[in-house]
Amino acid sequence: MNRDVEQQDDALKERRGLPGIRGTDHIGFTVPDMEQAHEFFVNVIGCQHVYSLGPYPQDPGLMRTKLNVHPEATLAEIRFYRCFNGANFEVFNYSSPDQRREQPRNSDIGGHHLAFYVDDLDAAVDYLKGQGIQVLGEPTLSSGASKGQRWVYFLAPWGMQFELVSFPKGKEYESQTPLRLWMP
Repeated sequence: MNRDVEQQDDALKERRGLPGIRGTDHIGFTVPDMEQAHEFFVNVIGCQHVYSLGPYPQDPGLMRTKLNVHPEATLAEIRFYRCFNGANFEVFNYSSPDQRREQPRNSDIGGHHLAFYVDDLDAAVDYLKGQGIQVLGEPTLSSGASKGQRWVYFLAPWGMQFELVSFPKGKEYESQTPLRLWMP
């Protein structure tokens, strides 16, 4: 193990908050059409479908108390995907009387995006465009502490925001601290 990684591990051990935390296990999100999402994750992105759960019987107490959704919400299916290195995806297909169908923007409270690291950003962008995926503009060079990184956003068929990032020679912040953000 290299010395920088050892120092980072020691620093984390000294400042832990949540007892026993090791990292991110999965990211969960809801999609409007499970088959469309499956096609996107498996055939476009290249993830592996690991297993599925559901459908679930209606359970108002569970929905309201444990999941913080409308008591009449129903959960048709959950699928789990492994996407190379990093967190797994837990993909839900809900139906609810008060369900919002619009995607949040990054500027909205709760707005979000998922970023994939790629070795060759230009090749990945060309591939996505060839698959009919909407890419938002051209790759952008980062500056400041992120100098050395290029990025571009793209949209899933249902409008969810994703990002591609690449920084094969590292980022500027790495010259200032032994701490490192996680990298595949």
